[in-house]
Amino acid sequence: MERTRQRLRLMQLASSSLPVGSFTWSQGLEWAVEAGWVINADAFKRWQIQQMEQSFSCVDLPLFMRLFHACEQQDLAKAKRWTAYLLACRETRELREEERNRGAAFTRLIKSWEPECPAEWLPLLMQSQLSGMAWLGVRWGIDARELALGLGYSWIESAVMAGVKLVPFGQQAAQLLIIELSDHFAAGLEHAFLRGDDELGAATPLSAIASARHETQYSRLFRS
Repeated sequence: MERTRQRLRLMQLASSSLPVGSFTWSQGLEWAVEAGWVINADAFKRWQIQQMEQSFSCVDLPLFMRLFHACEQQDLAKAKRWTAYLLACRETRELREEERNRGAAFTRLIKSWEPECPAEWLPLLMQSQLSGMAWLGVRWGIDARELALGLGYSWIESAVMAGVKLVPFGQQAAQLLIIELSDHFAAGLEHAFLRGDDELGAATPLSAIASARHETQYSRLFRS
């Protein structure tokens, strides 16, 4: 696939309009707002940076790179291992459901876009959107680091849009937050890629508590 088309595909994959249901999940933020842990844009920024540093950059990004390399090598066993590891890092039922639901939705897209996707890979891709992104990135010839940037931007934008509804703050504050969080993300990107296997794992107990408490939250807008 030519470079211009690859970059357009990357923009499509990073878009918040990608129909995988990302807008329906707050990843515990809804309870954090109800509990008074996140009360304004500054508190949201601190909360999201903690999620970025202690979870996304030490679980999602390094595992995505491992999944990408497994797909490059067509090593289904290795891809299964890292997908299982990813699910094990999701600390609550809601977070595991989000991972699987987004994986299933993304796999439906893959089946539409790439009908020749090997049947033996489909059950695995349905377990995690990261697995599907890795497989499709290899298929379309998108560079792993560029695809990781797209994943990071999509994660940031989805979180900020949830904050607009929940905290709340306005669209101008939201755009400033996207810039600030993107800069922070870019600064730590290379370190995330260099993490060894013994450095994988999240350290966000408040986020896990928020997600668990959200399961029984009386009034809620989001599924997690």
